Amino acid sequence: MKRLLHLFATTVLLMIVQTGFAQKANIAAEKNSIAVEKARWEKHVAQTTIIRDEWGIPHIYGKTDADAVFGLMYAQCEENFGQIENNYLEMLGRTSAVGNKLPTQMQGDVYADLMMQLIQDSAAAVKDYNNSPEWFKKLLIAHADGINYFLYKHPEVHPKVLFNYKPWYHLMWTDGSVSPTRYGGIKRKDVFDFYKKQESELTITMNTTTNSNINSDEAFEENDWVSIDDYAVEEKTLKGSNGFAIAPKHSKNGNALLYINPHVPFYFRSEMHMVSEEGLNVYGAVTWGQMFIYQGFNEHAGWMHTSSYADVADVYEETVKQENGKWFYLYENKWLPVEERKIAIVLPNKVNTDFTLNPYQKTFTTYKTNHGPIMGSHNGKWLSLSENNRSLNALMECWTRTKANNLKEYQTALSLLANNSNNTVYADADGNIAYWHGNFMPKRDNQFDFTKPVDGSTSATAWKGLHPLNEIVQSINPENGWLQNCNATPYTVAGKNSPKEAAYPKYMAPDGENPRGLNAVRLLEKIDKISLDELIQLGYNKHLSAFDILLPPFIEYTKTVSLNDEQKKAINYLANWNHDADTNSIAQTIAIEWGSKLMSAIPAAETEEAATQSVVRFNKMINEVSNEKKLAFLDSALIRIKVSYSNLPLTQASWEIPWGQINRYQRAYPNTEFPFSDKRPSIAVAQTSSKFGQLPAFESNNRTSGVKKRYGFSGSSFIAAVSFGKRLEAKTIITGGQSFDPNDQHFTDQAQGYIDGNFKTIHFYKEDVLAHKVKSYSPGLER
Repeated sequence: MKRLLHLFATTVLLMIVQTGFAQKANIAAEKNSIAVEKARWEKHVAQTTIIRDEWGIPHIYGKTDADAVFGLMYAQCEENFGQIENNYLEMLGRTSAVGNKLPTQMQGDVYADLMMQLIQDSAAAVKDYNNSPEWFKKLLIAHADGINYFLYKHPEVHPKVLFNYKPWYHLMWTDGSVSPTRYGGIKRKDVFDFYKKQESELTITMNTTTNSNINSDEAFEENDWVSIDDYAVEEKTLKGSNGFAIAPKHSKNGNALLYINPHVPFYFRSEMHMVSEEGLNVYGAVTWGQMFIYQGFNEHAGWMHTSSYADVADVYEETVKQENGKWFYLYENKWLPVEERKIAIVLPNKVNTDFTLNPYQKTFTTYKTNHGPIMGSHNGKWLSLSENNRSLNALMECWTRTKANNLKEYQTALSLLANNSNNTVYADADGNIAYWHGNFMPKRDNQFDFTKPVDGSTSATAWKGLHPLNEIVQSINPENGWLQNCNATPYTVAGKNSPKEAAYPKYMAPDGENPRGLNAVRLLEKIDKISLDELIQLGYNKHLSAFDILLPPFIEYTKTVSLNDEQKKAINYLANWNHDADTNSIAQTIAIEWGSKLMSAIPAAETEEAATQSVVRFNKMINEVSNEKKLAFLDSALIRIKVSYSNLPLTQASWEIPWGQINRYQRAYPNTEFPFSDKRPSIAVAQTSSKFGQLPAFESNNRTSGVKKRYGFSGSSFIAAVSFGKRLEAKTIITGGQSFDPNDQHFTDQAQGYIDGNFKTIHFYKEDVLAHKVKSYSPGLER
């Protein structure tokens, strides 16, 4: 017995000693890791310089590409760290971890995070990072280092959730688009309806000291987004972006020209310039938190992305059964096991009685078939999703195209076939212009309608590999000498010389035509020789082509009926209007309000693809909404103008208000309860929503509490016009200015130029940058 006790005591002592050694080893390893990280930071700092010019734009110079990435991320953090963290919280499926929210908002975030994590598995991103080529792994490490170094140097900046960025984070977000994830028509409510049965009650942390229990069903009955129709005519499918490419035959200087005009929420991207001694020299718009220029140009080539509605994500109806507690799905007459995966949604920390924090999470058991994750159910069938929302190749494609110097090199980048959300308009210094509709394109049986869920029990509906680049819809150097895309069909990109619809499967381009596309073709068909400044003027054309469709038949109708004095006056304004946006136009004010009401009169589209058929839907407004109802809409529009935009009683208010009096640009004050104010200075804006066919976009409303005027919040953002010759020439403008500090001179120094289309000439070559240098520093040493 004594020998056994002695042996036990010796064993325990040995375990304690070993544990001590292990703890010391872990501490030593952690210290070594920190030392290695700091050594990397110091090397990057020594090899990186940030030069800010007279507009505050950062020009980042690094010895290596990784140095340039490090400097880019540091410069981004200087300007807008908060948005970088918000973007990664969304793409990591971690928005629920942020506290201080209403219970209904928190509940919505839980299912938004679940939806994201269903399609984006962090374990796969980590695996991609570990399998990355060494040169690319260096960029990913530099990306995380740039952010972490900024936080190290700026202890006054307090992250909400993410205190240390990992090199694999960027592989959870491999596309810089405003809509980088494709769901095939699946909505957040589909995910909620399917997975809500796994929770009876969910504890929501309201703040750091109070917990509140809510019933999930009750919460979602109150939540606004449950009833939102994703394909309503007012939604983003009628907005989007514009890209134009002009061949040398149509330019006054004999160079290819490119016009870049994304339509996104204001301040969604920033303007930056990256240079390295490894051949990188790229300028343009970068999406907050990403390591590459998303839309822009190098010295030899440029690219503009428009959001694509090419079918790249499909929903499958799965026949399932349960046996002995396990789920199976039917495929080719065989019952196959459904794969299960636990997904933990991290919630705000719970505060213990001793004031320590206890991480809190909700875990879901999720399901997956050979097609992809289960996202919902319909008529007794489970709905799975096949998609390609993140991949190593997608991020590598985003990077390699920034270093492409000619058409062949750009096509090599595109041949990675991993971009799932964008079309590309391209031009280069060799005089080439090109357009590709989408990029990642699965091969499918064209007899099936993939805009709706298809039968998942048969291999006939399965994806059959990818179309190579030369098989997707494209146009390279068309005879007419110009290309355009405005988020519409590719079968009008080059006018009469466009690709022919009959030559391609219908799933490649279900996109419809919109009034912006019609307007762009109308203008481009008229050009002979055009200068860079004239290209900017063309891009700023303010003709509202939707009213070319909607107004004429309505005005003809009003000639056949009796009108009251107010109606006669309003119709007279509309009848004598040329449909061009203007700050002094009373007709525009009437038309926008009337047109918005008319749009709400037709049923929402059933699919995203159907919603892109804007011109078809405008014709439905003409043919399916009675003239009597249109006249009633005019009456209600006049009343709305009086009520919404005047402080006078209804009986004293006037609807004769020029558009510029109520449609304003004012830079929103960040992190404030009231971002807009009628008491603060603002600028009159002629532009309106691009859903009415105007090329530049300016989405505005007066929904902010306490305001009567409409203030812009989305639309044209970074805009560029580029000429590719022996020496690159480019002009750009951004919404407002480079800074997010209301007290900084660069907060609104570009606002008037943005509204008027008066672009600044950019500094691309080092000698020009140095000639306009205002501030030069190494990251972290600016103070």
